[in-house]
Amino acid sequence: HNNTCVDIDECGTKLGKCSQNSYCLNTEGSFLCKACDVSCVGCLGSGPARCRKCAPGYRLMGSKCVDVDECSDRVLACHGLDEICFNTEGSFRCGCAEEFTRQNGVCVKKQLPSVQEKGLFEDLQDDEVEVLQQMFFGVVLCALATLAAKGDLVYTSMFIGAVAAMAG
Repeated sequence: HNNTCVDIDECGTKLGKCSQNSYCLNTEGSFLCKACDVSCVGCLGSGPARCRKCAPGYRLMGSKCVDVDECSDRVLACHGLDEICFNTEGSFRCGCAEEFTRQNGVCVKKQLPSVQEKGLFEDLQDDEVEVLQQMFFGVVLCALATLAAKGDLVYTSMFIGAVAAMAG
């Protein structure tokens, strides 16, 4: 007699019993239970072509279970205002359009962060403020001089007062 040990394929016997969503893989001297593909409910082996039945979110196409694009089905797709559908493996999810965010289960327009408005001259240095004051005073002085030259006594006295203030 030849005293050689031969591997028993447990998968072909009741010893190689695996759960519904796994399949038996024979190994040297034993066996493994491997998970079925996510597209399957029960399987005979590895991959989406070995499914007993397609899982929810999958359908049989040819001999393989393939993902259903729920977003193309108007009955299943997202119905909220400003929502968009994202197809995922075996399912889908609803999200908000780009300029929107979800609040209390609905999509609302994103609020831009409020920018604190600065005054026109807020970032000026002291010497720049002084130059602007002198320019403004010069414009006022010029206007008063023009009006005073027309002989108006009120503007003439204002012009004289402004010149005196400038001389300081």
